[in-house]
Amino acid sequence: MGHARSASAVPTLVRVTAIASLTPLEELDADPFLVDSRSQYAMCARWAAERGYVVTRELLVRGLRPDHRTLWADVEAGLVDLFVAPSHRVLERALASVDEFNAECARRGVRIETVGCAEPSYDAQMKARVHRRLSMPTAGYDGR
Repeated sequence: MGHARSASAVPTLVRVTAIASLTPLEELDADPFLVDSRSQYAMCARWAAERGYVVTRELLVRGLRPDHRTLWADVEAGLVDLFVAPSHRVLERALASVDEFNAECARRGVRIETVGCAEPSYDAQMKARVHRRLSMPTAGYDGR
């Protein structure tokens, strides 16, 4: 006689939207991590993978209103379970109000997390790579 498997035995996939800050290239020397969205996304992807989560959407935004449709369309469609950003300061740059966004997440029952790892230190060579990647995005440069 076979045994029925409980639906709860199937692991639930946690779908994540990674939030990165859209920061102008002109700010590279002053704050390279905020300019380097690729590193921000990579930090979020590592965080998600360590927990068995999957990043299903990446948002690159600056000063976005907490009620903006871009943030909530996938949540409303049932495609996103939580938001993650590399740090609180990335959220401060990406969103018009982190407090209002946190309140909206609570109202909608969606988690918001920050990775909280140390940001990479950027030397001149790393800054030059970021500059090349961002200044030649349509020239086929792959960022290496």
